Amino acid sequence: MKKIFISLFAAMLMTSCVDNLEDFNVDQKRATNVPPETLYTGAVKELTDVITTPDVNVNNYRFYVQHWTTTQYLDEPRYNMTTRLIPQNVWQALYRDVLADLKESKRLIEADELAEENKKNNQLAQIEIMEVYAWSVLVNTFGNVPYSQALDSDNSLPSYDDAATIYNDILTRLDAALNRIKTDYSGFEDGDILYKGNMENWIKFGNSLKLKLAMVIADVSPGPAQSLVEAAAPNVFTSNMDNGAFPYLNAPPNNNPVSEEINSLFTSRQDYVAANTLVDAMNELNDPRRSFYFTQVDGEFKGGKYGFSNSYSDFSTINSIITDPTFEALLMDYSEVEFLLAEAVERGFNVGGTAEEHYNNGVTASISYWGGTADEIADYIAQTEVNYSTATGDWRQKIGNQKWISLYNRGYDAWLAWRRLDAPNLQPPLIEGVSTLVIPKRVIYPVNEQTLNGTNRSTAGQAIGGDDGATYLWWDVN
Repeated sequence: MKKIFISLFAAMLMTSCVDNLEDFNVDQKRATNVPPETLYTGAVKELTDVITTPDVNVNNYRFYVQHWTTTQYLDEPRYNMTTRLIPQNVWQALYRDVLADLKESKRLIEADELAEENKKNNQLAQIEIMEVYAWSVLVNTFGNVPYSQALDSDNSLPSYDDAATIYNDILTRLDAALNRIKTDYSGFEDGDILYKGNMENWIKFGNSLKLKLAMVIADVSPGPAQSLVEAAAPNVFTSNMDNGAFPYLNAPPNNNPVSEEINSLFTSRQDYVAANTLVDAMNELNDPRRSFYFTQVDGEFKGGKYGFSNSYSDFSTINSIITDPTFEALLMDYSEVEFLLAEAVERGFNVGGTAEEHYNNGVTASISYWGGTADEIADYIAQTEVNYSTATGDWRQKIGNQKWISLYNRGYDAWLAWRRLDAPNLQPPLIEGVSTLVIPKRVIYPVNEQTLNGTNRSTAGQAIGGDDGATYLWWDVN
């Protein structure tokens, strides 16, 4: 009798909780309405992941700039983009998982009529700044891409926009976003992993991004670049405390993506070693960052031969600092800003200070970030081949060489800087019996674009001079 009563009571309770049978089909573990803050946070994490991960199916920039090389799989350091779906995975992550979510977050905020106006505007500015960042990665990676017709669910065949036109538009959007910010109010708070809603920091981040994007076009559009740089310079990062750093957590899926591919907690693979190109250059300079970048082999820093097979145990690998699950990723940092300002001075832009002062600040900021001491910094800068007045080469080589070293673990940005400054003088591996390789100047379009959006993709390829890794982008004129 007791069992019958319990069964009847349970049935009554279940009946009282639903209005009709359709309510039983609701999956309580799947959200039907996602808050804009959640979409924003997820998009920023995905953007950070895609430019930070060393997964060879997504991100091979560390190979392109010869910071790392492989032990046995040689397609990637030999620039093969077709044996894996590398272009497609980058493309898909940025469009579907970053830009689409940012767009939806923006739509939800704009539709909220009850939100406080100034806070709402700050949140929209945060979204816009991250959209500009993501679009810049797409354009500086591929060239012409879908833009004006992109992210439209009713248009499965978007045309490709001219890359320079896109670039000019996102710079305009960035200015509009910065002008929208009111620092007396917060933006996203808990959902803002970078700055916790502190809009003064977002002013600095946005202007540092503006400085960086303006310098990309300095060779091809010096006048507009100068105006943008001079407007941004008073409001950029002024210390490592300002860095755009994304903190990771201890466990998947929120751990540092470098740890996912290298740390023995998550993988048994031993695919990567430090490349001799970088290690040899740092050894020559007795660079204090070596002990933070690499492991040692028999008391030495020893790089594997770039582009060839290497024994994992015979060469320096990636330091455990960098493979720690909680190690942060940098979207932008103070050292990078100071090298950009040094370059701006050399170009005759009015940003204050001398090129040597900004260069020294850049070197200092990088070594300090990694844990070097003041004495180590002073000794390093005093060397003939580091000191700005005596280092070999013109300003492009001096700044480019040190920036290349400082952007370790930031493969995309190191690749962008190397293409702009043509320094250091990196050479592809020479493989006997193989035609001369070319270090990629861009990533080719995804194979699924050829299949699903073939006409527009073909037109875009022709417009940029060929859908090939050796094709220079419009700003890469030197």
